[in-house]
Amino acid sequence: MEVLKNLGDLLGRIAKLKILVIGDLMLDRYIFGDASRISPEAPVPVVDVEQEKEALGAAGNVALNLRSVGVDVEVFGTFGEDIYGKHLRHLLWTHSIRCHPDCQRKGVRTIIKTRVIVRNQQLCRLDIEDLPEKYSLEQSTCVEELLTKIGCCDAIIFSNYAKGTITQSLVDRVIKSAQRHGVVVAVDPKPRSGVQFLGADLLKPNKSEALEMVGVQNRSGHFNAAEICRSIFVQNYPKNLVITLGQEGMLIAENGEISEQIPSEAREVFDVSGAGDTSIAFLTAALAAGESIIDAAKLANFASGIVVSKIGTATVTAEEILSKNKLKS
Repeated sequence: MEVLKNLGDLLGRIAKLKILVIGDLMLDRYIFGDASRISPEAPVPVVDVEQEKEALGAAGNVALNLRSVGVDVEVFGTFGEDIYGKHLRHLLWTHSIRCHPDCQRKGVRTIIKTRVIVRNQQLCRLDIEDLPEKYSLEQSTCVEELLTKIGCCDAIIFSNYAKGTITQSLVDRVIKSAQRHGVVVAVDPKPRSGVQFLGADLLKPNKSEALEMVGVQNRSGHFNAAEICRSIFVQNYPKNLVITLGQEGMLIAENGEISEQIPSEAREVFDVSGAGDTSIAFLTAALAAGESIIDAAKLANFASGIVVSKIGTATVTAEEILSKNKLKS
């Protein structure tokens, strides 16, 4: 059965969109290798490095997911003028993702997540980042230009990884302007950042984040979906709420009431890193293209199912979606 009857037409409409992505920019690094012996220096495996790879992470990966299906994308975030910042800017340029020059700043370390992969399994992750206040986008002169572009775009995505880029005052200004221009605002939240996105068109937490949003600390307990959805709506009043549930699919709520739960499309799961970026990208794009939240979730769920079958931070093209959909029909 097809994901959407008008899938080709929808992807065509998505390719004509202009979307702004605001959020934490990171560089994802991957070190692939094999480990067949233990170090004589400490009881740890010795990894023989076979390959290294760099990719756009966090907000950059959201932008890349959009660009992979033809969307005109501009990203706003903060990264350094260090060597990794140069690598990040080069990746943005390579994929035709626009980024204001002032997003790159002196005295800031580019956020890096380095994953060591041995036989398709993540052995460890090494993180580099500065204090959150160093990444605040409001310290950049690009904010005023960002505000002037809101009336010319179809949607805005806040990709919040709680690294400090997104602040409450910035969110309030952007949402107010977007509402005035009738622009879709979508949010991938990180509750621990303390930033609220009141009145957004879409909130997309995962299961753990949804529990955190309603103040539930014991995340291993019973997930009362109806109660959680109502509570999130009362606190944030989003137009639409989509909670991603991993292998259980997606839960969709409108005006605080559950309207549907979509089962996961994933058949083989190799790596879930970046799956949330794919979800928010396709949910937003479909909504901005005029689809209902149900059909937008079906497309996002289908695209995410393809992405998690790949190793590392990944994206999916329109051609892959159409091909996989044809196999299902």
